[in-house]
Amino acid sequence: MSDAVSPLASPFPALPAIAGVTLRLARAGYKDWGRCDLTYVELAEGTAVAGVFTRNVCCSSEVDLGREGVALGKARALVVNAGNSNAFTGYRGREAVEQIMAQVAGHLGCAPDEVFVSSTGVIGVPLPKDKARAGVSAALTAAPCTWEEAARTIGTTDTFPKGAMAQAVVDGRTVTLAAIIKGSGMIAPDMATMLGYIFTDAAVEPAFLQELLSAANATSFSCITVDSDTSTSDTMLAFATGKAGNAPLRDFDSPGADAFAAALEDVCRQLAHLVVKDGEGAQKFIRIDVTGAVSDDSARRIGLAVANSPLVKTAIAGEDANWGRVVMAVGKAGEPADRDRLSIGFGGVWCAQQGLPLADYDEAPVAAHLKGLEVSVEIDIGLGEGRATVWTCDLTHGYISINADYRS
Repeated sequence: MSDAVSPLASPFPALPAIAGVTLRLARAGYKDWGRCDLTYVELAEGTAVAGVFTRNVCCSSEVDLGREGVALGKARALVVNAGNSNAFTGYRGREAVEQIMAQVAGHLGCAPDEVFVSSTGVIGVPLPKDKARAGVSAALTAAPCTWEEAARTIGTTDTFPKGAMAQAVVDGRTVTLAAIIKGSGMIAPDMATMLGYIFTDAAVEPAFLQELLSAANATSFSCITVDSDTSTSDTMLAFATGKAGNAPLRDFDSPGADAFAAALEDVCRQLAHLVVKDGEGAQKFIRIDVTGAVSDDSARRIGLAVANSPLVKTAIAGEDANWGRVVMAVGKAGEPADRDRLSIGFGGVWCAQQGLPLADYDEAPVAAHLKGLEVSVEIDIGLGEGRATVWTCDLTHGYISINADYRS
């Protein structure tokens, strides 16, 4: 992880243990760095799994095999490699993943498709099989580690470890969700752009867990962006060990299903915000609220067009109240919009309404708002009831510095 910590960083929360989940670390040496880079999570028998993955068509073998495993709905282990994405590596990359799956499955006595593997880092370099084998061997017998240690180990250009938790009452029992995530650059989710893992002791049927995770993703990870680039490795997995002892959640008619869904959505949103706050070079956390669009989907696409605009992001980085750049980004989104109904504001102060600058517009409060660490942008399209919120960060020289030297 980077030595320079984002000014938007949050302290790592005190995450409780989750029954049926054991975390371990090892140093495989995928890169020349003096830290652990392989995370191994052992899961209790009967653990259900759900997942959402990148839509990047150049995805890694880890993503392909992960999709296949999620379709079967059962999990016994997770292995996360940091420093090498193993993407665009052909049959050699797939063989490396299958080797890890077989090695862990042999140790646990489970099917290989119950072992999930994620990798993150440089694209186009096959995962070294010898290092992976040695790293997994070390991890299988390592002492258990903390959530924070695991969160640090899965990171690459992240500047701080990221975690979140929530609880819900399900069938008269308190169930807990704990989660870790990595992500800092190559963030433009067409699902989610990062590696993230949610663990809960709740009993949830795999199909329903998948339904809930997909819904939570739509309003969290798929509403963030740092740089408009969708990774080849994006993975979000949810594991439910069932150790809380509740009657398994099967659908929304199950007791406590609504509460669990709300807790899952809360965790996903917390994680999504943490990724944006650690955007490479980020100095400001930006919230964009779009209202008055023809549909919620249209509002989301407009919001992402604004959030991905280098001109908007650099203006905010420079604390310049240039609302004309927001107008430009709305207009290029390819969504229904009417120049003469459009309204733009910053920090709750309207700069232009109904297609015109306000005659009594005072830029002073807007300029003051833009000096803060958190910035809000309000956009009213004036055509319908559609609304969405997306989150992004500013674009600074730091982003260029990090990515110009990424492979060194």
